[in-house]
Amino acid sequence: MRLNLASYACRPEASAGRVVPEPESPLRSVFQRDRDRIVHSTAFRRLEGKTQVLAPSRGDHYRTRLTHSLEVAQIARTVARALSVEEDLAEAIALAHDLGHSAFGHAGERALDRALAAFGGFDHNLQTFRIVTALERRYAAFDGLNLTFETLEGVVKHNGPARMPLPEPIARHPLAERIDLATQPPVEAQIAAIADDVAYCAHDLDDGLRAGFFVAEDLLPLPGVGPLVRGLLDAHPRLERSRLAHETTRRLIDAMVSDLVAEARRRIAAADPASPEDVRALDRPLVAFGPAMAETVAALRAFLGERVYRHFTVARMSRKAERLVEELVGAFLEAPECLPDHWRARAVDREATAAAVRDYIAGMTDRYAIDEHDRLFATGREPR
Repeated sequence: MRLNLASYACRPEASAGRVVPEPESPLRSVFQRDRDRIVHSTAFRRLEGKTQVLAPSRGDHYRTRLTHSLEVAQIARTVARALSVEEDLAEAIALAHDLGHSAFGHAGERALDRALAAFGGFDHNLQTFRIVTALERRYAAFDGLNLTFETLEGVVKHNGPARMPLPEPIARHPLAERIDLATQPPVEAQIAAIADDVAYCAHDLDDGLRAGFFVAEDLLPLPGVGPLVRGLLDAHPRLERSRLAHETTRRLIDAMVSDLVAEARRRIAAADPASPEDVRALDRPLVAFGPAMAETVAALRAFLGERVYRHFTVARMSRKAERLVEELVGAFLEAPECLPDHWRARAVDREATAAAVRDYIAGMTDRYAIDEHDRLFATGREPR
């Protein structure tokens, strides 16, 4: 346990606790135990088979939701250490932040949201909350992971203050009255959120280069990124393209992390928070990019949107995935008797059936969803 935490850091010994009280571990802090429970969860393992942007079937080296989450956690730990806050808490929130994502990346989420619009739609952040508070069924004394209040708050608010009133799954949770969505999240949750931005900007750039959607020279007009690439091309004119992609990515990550740490230190010095409560009461986040880097990130996001996320290869994959997910939802809503036993037992009325279908499909990996679709729709195949 670190002894030199800043005054504005969340401290494990001052945690607001868990819904179900548990004996303390002699070896691990409460935030370490949260992190470990997330890593050992079924939902975390399933991330290996869920698309980030490019489907794993296109190659072994593209990011999945699992490798993305690991990269976010690594960056979060680095920033948390630099700012003298709770590394284990920042890591736990980072590792948990995408547990609720469905198969096929954002295409799968869009399809679920559309297909279940009459039943409240689908939101992967709310699904993450359901997973860690109810859907994981591993422990004898409770459903979910029984995480600390601080980790739950970070999961709910890692993208900043949210709308009120509380969404229903959060509102009926025993700790709901302590979660004020209108306030800033703690520094550790802010770190997890911006580490997500750093990771996906850098690795989607890397994956796009490796997929051949663009070449390094196409990045030269971009602010911040262009000079970085120009320096690499000038210093290593004969560098093989795979190494050029890696060097671009790692130097971009270093530049982004260095900038956000410097900006966070500046904001912390100006605000001078003395406690996590002071952080929550501020009118803006403490962890952010400086103005120049914010411009760089905005330009890079626009570039990735045009050259990666809207590339015809990704668009075709997304269209196919959305149709597959919508057909799965429609089939199970129409015929809940086709659900596996555990899920069928939940389908006692129309609303409960929709909730069971949502949770069942959201938990699928890409491959499982394809196989389940084949079992329901493919002709000339033996039923099983």
